[in-house]
Amino acid sequence: MDNPIIVDYLPIFMLLLVALFFALLLPALSLLLGPKRSPENAAPHKYVAYESGMAAIGEAQRRLPVKFYRIAVLFILFDVDIILLVPWAVTFRDLGFYGLAVMGVFMFLFILGDVWVWKKGILEWE
Repeated sequence: MDNPIIVDYLPIFMLLLVALFFALLLPALSLLLGPKRSPENAAPHKYVAYESGMAAIGEAQRRLPVKFYRIAVLFILFDVDIILLVPWAVTFRDLGFYGLAVMGVFMFLFILGDVWVWKKGILEWE
């Protein structure tokens, strides 16, 4: 074991082996030791949809309006903005004028996108 690359990466390799071992072992043990009851032998009321003591009304799967997905994407975009702003604010003095200019361009484009979203009415909730 004189090779430094093998010595450096040995803990990572061992961790991957342990993770692979558990990833294969636990589902196999579940199949071997778990209950063997088939759905045909189970009580039929166990497979009826049940939510908070209320009987289900309508289908279990329904289409969600697109506005939920739009809001989710906007939430992710705002998160990315914050993730980029925090390190910039921490290292602001070290970056100098170039860092200020680059963040100014980024914020201009981000605010321009916010104005576009606002004008399109995506943030309006009915």
